[in-house]
Amino acid sequence: MKLFIAALDTETNTFAPLPTGAQAFAEGFVAHGDATSRPENYCSAQLYVWRRRAEALGWTVAESLCAYAEPGGITARSVYEGFRDEILGDLRVAKPDVVLLALHGAMVAEGYDDCEGNLLAAVRTAVGPDVPIGVELDLHCHLTEAMMRAATVIVTYKEYPHIDIAARAEELFTLIADAAEGRTRPVMAAYDCRMVGMFRPTAQPLRDFVDRMIGHEGRDGILSLSLGHGFPWADVADVGAKVIAIADGDQDRAIAAARYHGEAFFALRKELSPACLTVDAALELARDLLLEKPGRPVVIADVADNPGGGAAGDSTFFLEAVRARGLTRVMLGYVWDPVAVRFCMEAGIGATLDLRLGGKCGPASGSPVDMTVTVMGLADDVVQRFGEAPVSLGPSAWVRGEGIDLVLCTLRTQTFHPEAMMTLGLDPASLGIIVVKSMQHFHAAFAPIASAVLYATSPGALTQDFAAIPYSKRLGRFWPRDEDPFCP
Repeated sequence: MKLFIAALDTETNTFAPLPTGAQAFAEGFVAHGDATSRPENYCSAQLYVWRRRAEALGWTVAESLCAYAEPGGITARSVYEGFRDEILGDLRVAKPDVVLLALHGAMVAEGYDDCEGNLLAAVRTAVGPDVPIGVELDLHCHLTEAMMRAATVIVTYKEYPHIDIAARAEELFTLIADAAEGRTRPVMAAYDCRMVGMFRPTAQPLRDFVDRMIGHEGRDGILSLSLGHGFPWADVADVGAKVIAIADGDQDRAIAAARYHGEAFFALRKELSPACLTVDAALELARDLLLEKPGRPVVIADVADNPGGGAAGDSTFFLEAVRARGLTRVMLGYVWDPVAVRFCMEAGIGATLDLRLGGKCGPASGSPVDMTVTVMGLADDVVQRFGEAPVSLGPSAWVRGEGIDLVLCTLRTQTFHPEAMMTLGLDPASLGIIVVKSMQHFHAAFAPIASAVLYATSPGALTQDFAAIPYSKRLGRFWPRDEDPFCP
């Protein structure tokens, strides 16, 4: 057997003002066929699994592109087409027996609302109808007919934070190897839950729902079950939650399983919708909680300014609210502000300077805030972990002013882990409130050090009012805009 592997991953917020071009991928990760010869990272994790599994079976491996960009606005057409054509060119040379692709599922480029569907259709044409094609997607994907037609097997992450990327890669390899060697005949079906939102598997009742899905796999002829949450901030036809079921040779069984779990998910819709506090309410509650349990910090997720959803990561709404209340022992980060970092680098540790902070990317970023700050820590390349994978913040600075700490970074990325603070010399245990620019991925590393975790929404780029998102392409009715989207 010859296995072909490749990865292309970015998540597109079509409402975001930040274009995604070649530089965004260069700052993320790009490898032209040698990703598994480099240190493993978020983008290459699946390729590592697949190469190891294939070589253990005596298969040969043809490795192509591995590329990742931080979520942002629409990808430049030439960038997507260049990456697609590189994968297809390598594929035609390789002439594989099996194909495995690590994609996101919510990539949009100029002229392509469904990049993954477009890529998979071209891959299918190139390899013909009989070569098994396996695809691993982020759970914040748009599951489209084009993807379903072209792929043999699609598996999405089950967890958010995405702590199971490697586990799903293992699962996908097993599914596709069994199909390639004739042990199974996978067939897929999808059920549209007609729901748009953000959902947290770390909380009930979704935790139990995911566990029930896992418990169903391997029984009653069902090989795999996936819940694609969808990515709400994309104006595309297929935005929203869908369930995929994969059965062994029985299409009706796959359809029934997808419907069963999809209807169960829809029945939980009101309980699943995560409650978000306002900025004011979150800070007031955090202050009260600190009085009750002063030993550990309260962590607040600034979900509307999550770079992992395409936001800039430089909004100032929380900073202004903290200053207005005179709160101290508060850290805000990681704030994307390369200009401010440059000034701090020039000034040096210990310097006090007037610094204009954040608010550089339009109304969703708020207004810049002018503060007199002291440079407390600097580093040329600060790294945080997403699971075991390193994620660079680039040159970074820790500044303090008015009793408020800010961690400023050069490379735009959401907050995953407190180690970036510690690299700069800031001890999380010394803080009362930590405001992180993240939707949910922070939870794995920050929840263990927190006395409480709160979620708050500001007027930032990622609105939590999903009924009000101005879609122009979404097909059909959906909850929460429609109370019963299944009504004719």
